[in-house]
Amino acid sequence: MNTQNLINKYHVAAPRYTSYPTVPYWNTDVPDISQWKESVKFSFDQSNSGNGISLYVHLPFCESLCTYCGCNTRITRNHQVEDPYIQAVLKEWTLYREVFAGKPKIKEIHLGGGTPTFFAAENLKLLINGLTADADLHPDAEFSFEAHPNNTREDHLRTLYDLGFRRLSLGIQDFDPKVQKIINRMQSFEQVKAVTELAREIGYTSINFDLIYGLPLQTYEGLGDTIFQVEKLMPDRIAFYSYAHVPWIKPGQRSFTEADLPSVDEKQSLYELGRQMFTSMGYEEIGMDHFALSTDSLFRAEHSGKLHRNFMGYTHQYTQLMVGLGVSSISDSWFAFAQNVKKVEDYLELVNNGKLPVFKGHHLTEEDLIIRKHILNLMCKGKTDWNINEPLIDAMVSGLERAKTLQEDGLLIIEDHSLTVTPLGKRFLRNICMAFDAHLWASQPETQLFSMAG
Repeated sequence: MNTQNLINKYHVAAPRYTSYPTVPYWNTDVPDISQWKESVKFSFDQSNSGNGISLYVHLPFCESLCTYCGCNTRITRNHQVEDPYIQAVLKEWTLYREVFAGKPKIKEIHLGGGTPTFFAAENLKLLINGLTADADLHPDAEFSFEAHPNNTREDHLRTLYDLGFRRLSLGIQDFDPKVQKIINRMQSFEQVKAVTELAREIGYTSINFDLIYGLPLQTYEGLGDTIFQVEKLMPDRIAFYSYAHVPWIKPGQRSFTEADLPSVDEKQSLYELGRQMFTSMGYEEIGMDHFALSTDSLFRAEHSGKLHRNFMGYTHQYTQLMVGLGVSSISDSWFAFAQNVKKVEDYLELVNNGKLPVFKGHHLTEEDLIIRKHILNLMCKGKTDWNINEPLIDAMVSGLERAKTLQEDGLLIIEDHSLTVTPLGKRFLRNICMAFDAHLWASQPETQLFSMAG
């Protein structure tokens, strides 16, 4: 079967597997907060002294709505919202500090959004100093943030650098003016160039560009021109995401219709164009959706077998405990997940009343933990194996049976005690992981929950 036929065959709604189980299959809408705290404390006691912990901070505010965006955002030009929100995040951190009963060793901090650079530099300094006060930093600590080229100023870059940040991610998406207009994400090449060059001059060691294929009005020629522009700046990493059209979740996407989107065949040609151009520029494909130069830590992590994936995406280092702070953030104790409330007002009220703002969660079963391990291996290493002396759990037996079709299509190789993704199969990682998703197969959704694979 040729590649295009495979694309058509596997063009189905599929999770992105930043977690297993995926959020729609979590087992409680009202988690027991005391159980969640116990799970956090257990994970902290197990792992903090060695691996340290990761912090993700969701900063949801944006001055305008990018209509393609699937993130949880709050659109406002009122910057008076900054201080109350930061104070609430620090109060939430204090609530977790009380659970730890020990000094945290911070290995990662990532500021996501929304638009973290919506916040004034002095407020970001207040936030970071509050998070790191009375905490140790892991020897391999890495701080990173997401930035909008239009509002990332020199004081942002210098202040965050002085606080220990060395990596930033710039949301580009596409330089084509027609695409930028329809998705309401306007920024010029000159603006991106200025931020990139200044960041390098200051000393940032890893700069990522986010690009998206499959956007409305996007064309083969337009994307090619965008990548030629990117080549002039050669970011250390490129995240090349498939546009996720989920207007039933994100009403902003209703500002255009499916008629404005590339067809399945056209979208595939956009992906292949990007992949070919990136590799010819010297980038290597990392995991799913990512490309990196050989000098970048993400490249080294894949080659050393240390690549990891969590709710922040791919990272070059592992922590067992990840604490998500801020509205809609997701925390991961490894044994349980918990998500914060999604409305800013609800978040502020709960935290200011001394309550962890969790509204949804999942405690992983033994089966979940086993399947999670295999899905992570597939996502990060392109292979997984199992103990020769232990019988496979039923869910894995069923998954391997489903995976036989993928093997027949040349996407993977199944051996007695291992499974390996082929070079062709790397394009279909989401579909491969689906074969082992016991929750999805036990309860097929009646409505579409996920974006389309490919």
